[in-house]
Formats: sequence, structure tokens, C-alpha cells
Amino acid sequence: MGRTPLAPADSNRSQMRNSPAYHPRMPEPWNDLSLPDLYAHLAQSGLVRRLLELARDEDLGPDRVDLTGAACDSTDTAEARVVARQSGVVAGLAALEDLFRVFEAPIRADLAAHDGDRVEQGDTLATLTGPLADLVKAERTLLNLLGRLSGVATRTATFIDAMGDTAARLYDTRKTTPGLRVLEKYAVRCGGGLCHRLGLHDAVMFKDNHIAGVPTSQLASHVASLVACVETTSAADGRSPAFIEVEVDTLDQLDALLTLDPGVIDVILLDNMPPDRLADAVARRDKANPPLLLEASGGVTLETISAIARTGVDRVSVGSLTHQATSIDFGLDIK
Repeated sequence: MGRTPLAPADSNRSQMRNSPAYHPRMPEPWNDLSLPDLYAHLAQSGLVRRLLELARDEDLGPDRVDLTGAACDSTDTAEARVVARQSGVVAGLAALEDLFRVFEAPIRADLAAHDGDRVEQGDTLATLTGPLADLVKAERTLLNLLGRLSGVATRTATFIDAMGDTAARLYDTRKTTPGLRVLEKYAVRCGGGLCHRLGLHDAVMFKDNHIAGVPTSQLASHVASLVACVETTSAADGRSPAFIEVEVDTLDQLDALLTLDPGVIDVILLDNMPPDRLADAVARRDKANPPLLLEASGGVTLETISAIARTGVDRVSVGSLTHQATSIDFGLDIK
């Protein structure tokens, strides 16, 4: 495919598994950005603003009215603290400015914490100053967003800790809340994990349903033809995928794909394989095509991720980072 793997990028989070001596990896622009730059990149797509507008409209209705706040009719300037009601890893503070802009609320936020920080119960994340009516109008959307994203970040950090000292990297999946994907993936980065492809638009992944019915004996040639189609399409529209990945369920399928020339595909996903089979897969890869990345996925839990990561796979992807995350409780205390 002509995609040159890059050395792992430096990171300011010690949990990230950046080991230049390990297998090189292909470019992953969304993982090579700092958290502030990543948020800016995601917000530039317009998806964050659309999400915030939807959150505003579902609370304030088509006329954008807060009946309770209107009854109070207060234009007084107030000060409020965003306070953690429980410990966790923070995510979502980067969106506050955009949230206040969407709510047309002249609120200033002075941050006492930053996305990616671990906070304890009682810690203040930010002090907000603005009209009381605007503070109470934006309160629930603000707390819902921070709570959900911090829940994802906290669960991600827990998985990172459970992996132990291994070279494997933790990735999310597309099993995200509809409409919340870009922010949930941002939250995974806040927790020390990495983002898999952001969507169907930026990388190629041939899953079991894409290659269903293809005999193992024909798998390599079939995948090669699919990759050729990708190359033709990419040349036509000037959009090259970040990587090409293929999912396999058996070691026989893996062996078939290992006959492809190096560089035809970038990653093989090993679906629902126990640690002993994963270790066998790593040995076969090391013998046939060392630069090829192996990703373990399927039913990975906090109890099993350490054993999986120690098999020598390069990546472990976990859908439950997002679809089983529990929101962290935050409160808004107005003086």
C-alpha cells in the first residue's frame, strides 16, 4: 500500500505504551495529537457543536426556554464550582467553552483541573462566573457531559492499570453512543488509551461479515483483491486510509494471510482467541512477517486483559471502554 510505518509518538501520559524498540506502527493522526490538539481536531468536524446543540434543544425545547430560570428572572452575577462527588479521571473540560457558546451563556470558566487528570471526591474542577440564570440553564448539560466522558476516561485508566507493564497498547472500538463518538473517543485518550479508527471514513477493516463464505484456501487472494480495490479507489479520490486491517477467527486464516507480501495489510485482528492461541499467533507472525501488527479483541475484561497483553500482541481493543462505562458524579455548587 506504500504506507510507511512511523515510530511511536512521544506522550505526556506514562500509561501510554510507546516502545520504539517494539514493532513500528502505521500513522495514526488522532493518536499522535496532544489532548488539546485532538479536541480541536474533533471539534473542527462540526460534530461536537451539533451534539451540544442537540443537548441544548432537548433541554430547552424549540423556543430555548428555561421556565424555572425565567420565573426566577435573575440577572445577578454568580460564582459556581464544578465539584467531583467521587474520584475518577476527568474528560470533557475542553468542551466547556463550546458548550457555553452554544447556550449563548456569557460564562467564564477558570479551570483547576485538566482533561486527563485524576481527581478525588471533593476536588474542584473549575470555577464558573456568569449570570445566575445562565449557570442554572447550562448546569445539567454540563454535568451530564462531564460525567459521561469522565466515566469513559476512568474506565479506560482502569484497564490500562490492569494491563500491567506490557508493550501492548489499549484501543477503543466503534461501539460508542450514537452522536457521542468523537467525544467518547477523546475521553478514551484522556484515560490513557488510544483511538481505533474514528469511523468507516478513515481506515479500512475487513471484518468477518465482509469475508463471509470465503474458503481459507482463497482468503489471501481474496483479501489481496480487496486491497487492490482500496488502492484504486484511493488513487481516484485522493483519500488514503490510515491502515488496512483484516479480522480472523482461526489460526488457519492467520496463516493464510501471513502468505501476503509485507505491507499489503497493516493489522490482523485476532477475534475471541484465548491467551495460548494468541501467543501461538504471535510466534507465527514473528516468523513470517514481523512488522505486521496483531490486535486481540472480543470479550476482553479487566480479569483477562493482563494475560492477553502478555502474549506479545501489539494491540488490545476493548468495546466496553465506552459501552459499559458508568458516569462519574459531579455537582455544581453555586455560592
